[in-house]
Amino acid sequence: MEWISMAILGLLIVISPGADFVLVLRNSLNHGRNIGLWTALGVSLAITVHIGYSMMGIGYLISQNDLLFNLIRYAGAGYLIFLGIKGLMTANQETASLPSNKESEVKSGSTSMAAIGQGFLCNLLNPKTMLFFLSIFSQLLTPEPSSQMTALIYGGYMIAIHAAWFALVAVIFTSKKLQQHLNRMKQRINQACGAGLVIFGLVLGLKP
Repeated sequence: MEWISMAILGLLIVISPGADFVLVLRNSLNHGRNIGLWTALGVSLAITVHIGYSMMGIGYLISQNDLLFNLIRYAGAGYLIFLGIKGLMTANQETASLPSNKESEVKSGSTSMAAIGQGFLCNLLNPKTMLFFLSIFSQLLTPEPSSQMTALIYGGYMIAIHAAWFALVAVIFTSKKLQQHLNRMKQRINQACGAGLVIFGLVLGLKP
């Protein structure tokens, strides 16, 4: 029963709307399915970092150091606000039809790396994610030797559901059935995504 509860908790955390969702959605709509998938990969890679430092206890030290924690918090807030403002400024420019799968396949490697970097930093610099993993792994890690394996298994599960969920978001919102409807609202969606990222950033930065 405990494993089921932990699995459901992890799933609810992943699918709850947040900055990662907004970023994957925006990149998928503006640059095609492949770029959305690369962004999802970046988010998943950041999860491996959260798991790593949580298991090593570094995350606990960061959470107990107000200066370091606030530096991470403000860096994350600033990055989200930067992405949001950039999205708002370019919302009128990015009104072309959604790229087809073939068009998205010819994206340059630098664009793919930029998408990975955006997803990675968006998730990595979110102290809420850090505190979530700290709280979870503080329950999973015990003096028993088997707890390390249990934590690794749960960490692998979290990486997998992050990758699966955000990849699903990229695939669904670039499907042909939705493209026609989304293209009509693309400018407004871009504006909403940009505003959403700014709001997430302000909430993160102003929260005491």
